[in-house]
Amino acid sequence: MQKKKVLLIRLDKIGDLICTLPVDQVLDENLYDITWVVQKGLGRVVDLGTKKRRYIELDKNNPKEAAKVLRNFLGTIYADVAISFQCPWWVNYELLRARIPIRAGVKSQWHSFLFLNKGLRQKRSLAEKHEFEYNMELVEKTLNVTRPGHLPVFEIKRPIELNILDKNKLEPKKYIVVHPGMMGSALNWPQSEYIAYIKTQLAAGKKIVITGTESDEDYLTEIRKTYLNHQQVIWLQSKLNMNELVQVLANAEFVVAPSTGVAHLAASVGTPVKAIFSPVRVHHPQRWAPRGPGSIEIWMIRVS
Repeated sequence: MQKKKVLLIRLDKIGDLICTLPVDQVLDENLYDITWVVQKGLGRVVDLGTKKRRYIELDKNNPKEAAKVLRNFLGTIYADVAISFQCPWWVNYELLRARIPIRAGVKSQWHSFLFLNKGLRQKRSLAEKHEFEYNMELVEKTLNVTRPGHLPVFEIKRPIELNILDKNKLEPKKYIVVHPGMMGSALNWPQSEYIAYIKTQLAAGKKIVITGTESDEDYLTEIRKTYLNHQQVIWLQSKLNMNELVQVLANAEFVVAPSTGVAHLAASVGTPVKAIFSPVRVHHPQRWAPRGPGSIEIWMIRVS
């Protein structure tokens, strides 16, 4: 029997992608030939997984060029099914233009009604279940598959190399990672809370590693002023590539982070996570909590 060619499409951030990738683990590889379509630069996240996955990358910030890339790709694979978990309108238009027989997705925005032919109504903003479960439900309804009793998680291969630890004189399980930055899509602790928390951990004799990128700068200015020259604080902002970041996360005693991709990466590699979440319904951990083989502890932000 010929395999069905299935496209699974998610064009947004690290955490969103990690909440979606495990859906392919319920699909029989003898029946389905699966290709992921992900945001440019996030193929490196897909490659971290213990499961080998095929994918293409699109730059949704350059829609004219990305649509051309997708159009050419669709013209070569003749997909039977495409499932849009999240994507801009022009992606769904290209699926229609390529005459993919089954074009599924969440029916909400205008283009989902025009370009998809197998939509599902979901009120994700109510946060009644986890993002992965919403995605799983979409796969179930589209392909008529039954979810397993144990829901899969995205698992990251534990890194063998420890060169970034050696370079920064870090010993496995003898430091804590604190990642204050995020994309701003939810509430976060103020910097004063991070400063106070780091102070308590330093008093307990812990070594602290601060991670982040240039885009996290607004969340780090006061923390840097307080701890940049502290001998027990290792400042690794903008000094790590993806593989090095995973090395640091995998070998930490635990990771403290808000609702952002780093929390999901740490959970996926099996490191205990203390995740800082907003009680606002659309941001709620019931929908967005990291999932993984390690322990997850949720700290809710107090809103006055």
